[in-house]
Amino acid sequence: MPIVKTVGRAVSQLLQSSGCGCGISVVPVRCIGVSPRQVASDASFHSVSFAESDHPRVLITGGLGQLGVGLAKLLRRRFGKSNVILSDIRKPADNVFYSGPFIYADILDYKNLREIVVNNRITWLFHYSALLSAVGEANVPLARAVNITGLHNVLDIAAEHNLRLFVPSTIGAFGPTSPRDPTPDLCIQRPRTIYGVSKVHAELMGEYYHYRYGLDFRCLRYPGIISADSQPGGGTTDYAVQIFHDAIKTGKFQCNLKPDTRLPMMYIDDCLKATLEVMEAPAEALSMRTYNISAMSFTPEELAQEVQKHVPELQVTYNVDEVRQAIADSWPMNFDDRNARRDWGWKHDYDLPELVTTMFSFLGSESRIAQAN
Repeated sequence: MPIVKTVGRAVSQLLQSSGCGCGISVVPVRCIGVSPRQVASDASFHSVSFAESDHPRVLITGGLGQLGVGLAKLLRRRFGKSNVILSDIRKPADNVFYSGPFIYADILDYKNLREIVVNNRITWLFHYSALLSAVGEANVPLARAVNITGLHNVLDIAAEHNLRLFVPSTIGAFGPTSPRDPTPDLCIQRPRTIYGVSKVHAELMGEYYHYRYGLDFRCLRYPGIISADSQPGGGTTDYAVQIFHDAIKTGKFQCNLKPDTRLPMMYIDDCLKATLEVMEAPAEALSMRTYNISAMSFTPEELAQEVQKHVPELQVTYNVDEVRQAIADSWPMNFDDRNARRDWGWKHDYDLPELVTTMFSFLGSESRIAQAN
């Protein structure tokens, strides 16, 4: 029988008063879930397998966050504009809306999400809706609803309709008792943030659904992701994006982490490339369902020194945010991603100098356009 799940009163109040910009509704809803035991009776009727079409039919949830728009561009080049649907609960900018299919999708509304999958014959689903680390700590009930209840809806729909499902994980899925330098794919995971706990939950639930129901679940643990075309969104690693904006606009940057805080990082193009590669990898090539991926590892001080090669006058100060610092101190310093490199050929393109040059090239051109306008 269907399982009825209702977001609690406290979470409903938070949803009414909070806008998280991560692909979930700010209006409380009742979410009707369907047990994966119903898969056998429904999936063959509603779904179209990847083998039955030239390209997958893709849905991206939480698509207006840091990664969704870039992923949609990459997938549309690969599979065709009409085959990739971007979704969120926020109004998209004109350039996003007119670049390809966009629809409203609320991950807490099971019925609506299921209709989208059925009506658009979705075969691949990228689930990016989530509250990030620091934001999640400031609003735990909302993070629990979005990151866990929303995940359950997506898992049930993916299993019911035989989708290939990608859910990103993160360095935040590890905790202070995990080995930090390097951190292997399989080790102790005891995170101390609701964000991290929800990501470990997603990893384990996805693996369980794979073995229990045959769900084609795939997951990558992202390091800190740096991109030029999105604003910082409340994550602990967002200092590595903010420094570029501040260097161009004011010439002054105040970092909220200690100068020697080492964390694994990656440029967004590498992140999106890895995401597509793992989704396209043959199932028999995957020895696990969740992989670490890595490109570089640096400290705020090392990043600032590289940035100052381009902006010598940049003034850097440190005003440590204790919440963010405690989170960073519990995360990996380096990722061991040998399994990804062995199993499906993962290889990064951007190191720190290339990253900094690329960021300034993009943001510098954007700044000149804005000044001209």
